[in-house]
Amino acid sequence: MARSRSYQTELLGALRDPQEAAHYLSAALEDGNREGFLLALRNVVEACGGIGRLAEGSRLNRESLYRMLSANGNPELQSLEAVLQSLGLRLAVEPAA
Repeated sequence: MARSRSYQTELLGALRDPQEAAHYLSAALEDGNREGFLLALRNVVEACGGIGRLAEGSRLNRESLYRMLSANGNPELQSLEAVLQSLGLRLAVEPAA
């Protein structure tokens, strides 16, 4: 019998692709749930090397990143932009359907 891989392992593998990560985060934003978006962002961060790598790339300290990405986090726009830029992503605005 073939062993199955965990959902989280498969998800993190897929999120290494910037296109997949962008679609995943966009879908989380569309849900309108802040906690859901932060969970999705934490998954993308984990897939891309974790908080340590993110801290180096975003020039934000680890403590701030952990706090920002927590379930109760409330990132400022500047911090969110720094995180996304470090992940090779950006914020965009488009007309509502």
